[in-house]
Amino acid sequence: MRVVIIGGGISGLAAAWRVRQVQPEAEIVVLESSREVGGKLRSGEVAGVRVDLGAESLLARNPLGVGLVGELGLAEELITPQTLSAGIRAGGQTHGIPAGTLLGIPTGVDSARASGLFSDASLRRIAEETDQDPMPPLARDLAVGTLVRQRLDDEVVERLVEPLLGGVYAGKADGISVAAAMPALYARLQRDGGSLVSAAAATVATGRAAAGDGPVFVSLPGGLGRLPQSLAASRAFTVRTGVTVRGLRRLGPDGFELQCGATISPERIMADKVIVATPAGKAAALLREVAPVAARELAAIETSSVAIVTLAYRAEALRSGAGLPAGSGLLIAPGEGFSVKATTFTSQKWPGTPPDLVVLRASLGRAGETVVLQRDDAELTRLVRSDLARLTGLTAAPVDALVTRWAGGLPQYAVGHPERIERIRGALADVAGLAACGATYEGVGIPACIASAHRAVAQLGLESIDRGE
Repeated sequence: MRVVIIGGGISGLAAAWRVRQVQPEAEIVVLESSREVGGKLRSGEVAGVRVDLGAESLLARNPLGVGLVGELGLAEELITPQTLSAGIRAGGQTHGIPAGTLLGIPTGVDSARASGLFSDASLRRIAEETDQDPMPPLARDLAVGTLVRQRLDDEVVERLVEPLLGGVYAGKADGISVAAAMPALYARLQRDGGSLVSAAAATVATGRAAAGDGPVFVSLPGGLGRLPQSLAASRAFTVRTGVTVRGLRRLGPDGFELQCGATISPERIMADKVIVATPAGKAAALLREVAPVAARELAAIETSSVAIVTLAYRAEALRSGAGLPAGSGLLIAPGEGFSVKATTFTSQKWPGTPPDLVVLRASLGRAGETVVLQRDDAELTRLVRSDLARLTGLTAAPVDALVTRWAGGLPQYAVGHPERIERIRGALADVAGLAACGATYEGVGIPACIASAHRAVAQLGLESIDRGE
């Protein structure tokens, strides 16, 4: 049996790894259009230091991510953050992020008050929300911003929810689905209704109890970009890079033909089963003939583009002038007059940076905001340096800089997204031997992508879906 996976990001590679585990005799081929695997889980070099250019932390409390790391023999190398304390720029000042929030939804007034982030009026709304008339059980999905405004106010959305959702999804609070972004909270509100603050607090408490006392996030020395590279180097399957799949055709009741390469000299690859592990737009194009309903649904999913500017400084230059604030980084609320939406102080957050260097990165780009990303690399670097000077006082010249662009890098989970995904999966289930996985479906984090890969393998009938995952 030949299983072909289209897409060599973490989802496609995790799918190939899973197929090998459950079907030891299968021929497994991963086709990746770019020159290297990894997708948005990729590392690069700045001032001689290996750094992540995409995702830079792995949620440790979900067993799928750390489990895969262990299967690859890398568990002993896992590192934990030196600090998770982060700041937020809102209302013209920098504050601490309130402890215990659920993607920006407060779980109590005490931490909100301690942060100094909110006005007295907003603090009263948070404190009194549990005594308001209870919400009826939610009958339908709605935007995170809509829900928070209904129960709290605009200030909570603008100063806390917006920057957190912008950091995770490059999205906006009024466009992101509660059901997709916070499924546990949504399930609780669907069942019980009641108080938003209380429901958020209960959801956070349940998650902590299930996770235990271990670290929240982990990484690897040299960056999480090592994870896809280790999968590809495992020899558990064949990886072909630089292969563009242009079409997918069904061959009778069983099997597929993939049209690859240049149109003037195409290569045809046959497969018994296919997993499409590409972003939504590419998946829609590939599935147009074999699964038109799924293709139409996928084509309707919007994406957001982002850019990451990584900078390296000599430590002595910062010691002689303005240094970085304490903590792991800053989030910046929209409307504060900055192009940068978030910064990570990499050398303060993660161990391993040489002592003579300071490394940080800044991200730009939210849903619907594309003008700033049209600047060239040099202009983006100057813009980030200007914003950093205003945010932190840092005016030293970097010794190295690297701009990484992720065009259409993050799917936007619009209201109704889970129902759309169910329609896509239903349409794919009607085509024997075909499945799909990736960040488009149930989550943008690494464990969510791995779970999506496992589900795709199960949908092919190669294993049963483990509901415990």
